[in-house]
Amino acid sequence: MAAVRLAATGRPMSDGGCRLYGLELAPLTLDEAVELADDAVVTRTRLLIGVLNAAKVVKLSQDRVLRDSLLEADVLLADGQSIVWASRLLRRPLPERVAGIDLFEALLGLADRHRLRVYLLGARPDVLSAVEETIHRRWPAAQVVGSRDGYFAEEESSDVAADIVRSRADLLFLGMTTPKKEVFLGTYGHLLGVPVMHGVGGSFDILAGITRRAPEAWQRAGMEWAYRVLQEPGRLWQRYLTTNAAFLGMSAAELVHRRMPYPRPCDTVTPVPASTPNAPSWMAMTWRAGEGGFSSASSVSSGSSHKVPVAGT
Repeated sequence: MAAVRLAATGRPMSDGGCRLYGLELAPLTLDEAVELADDAVVTRTRLLIGVLNAAKVVKLSQDRVLRDSLLEADVLLADGQSIVWASRLLRRPLPERVAGIDLFEALLGLADRHRLRVYLLGARPDVLSAVEETIHRRWPAAQVVGSRDGYFAEEESSDVAADIVRSRADLLFLGMTTPKKEVFLGTYGHLLGVPVMHGVGGSFDILAGITRRAPEAWQRAGMEWAYRVLQEPGRLWQRYLTTNAAFLGMSAAELVHRRMPYPRPCDTVTPVPASTPNAPSWMAMTWRAGEGGFSSASSVSSGSSHKVPVAGT
């Protein structure tokens, strides 16, 4: 497997690291990404997976929440075929596209093989129910230990996070919209004790059978966006026209002058104060990435660590 620098664990970046548009992408195939996730589950090491496509590249400089969420990811993968093509044009080639839906299904396959515990967060209740039914049918050994729709109020967030902790999940899939997903992970991600966290975007709708994915020939040609436009032309044609034009312009600029890396967000962890309304006791504990457990908030501030085993290990 290609060596990748994981931001949370300090693993070294290989010479194969690929910097595009100011971000560091992991030069991984789908199989290698799944292997990395398998290792994270076995070692109880945090692996926050981020994915990049043309639309996100266009929004990077203006959307700080989106940018920080990508910079905070432990591994960043090329979700869009346009990113792979651009990497080759810019002479920093990535091996292949790792589409978010493909990785989602591959990780469910991993859960099926090893009877891993899965938590689903996001979408409407009816969509979530359909996703669970699909998982039970296609990956019967995967254990769906919890789920929650994405339509909860901000004051309910701590209860949702507590439910994830109690589930002892190995894999957390988030089908929530931006910025709600980023805010939730930024506030509670380090507290959840889930080794692998993957924001899957609209993949819940695909797995539920609500949205049709483009045929494989369209996928190989990098034309999934065109297939989506054909399904919803009135809503999507202008968005894709302006996004694709902006992406081409940014790629041309990148060819002339390679963009400097974006500065990473502050790496310090701020524990959620115990005075937070309805704060459960577990919020006094902070997930220490790479150490396989929680540390008390006081030990984080003092620089020491009191390790508490992760549930299920």
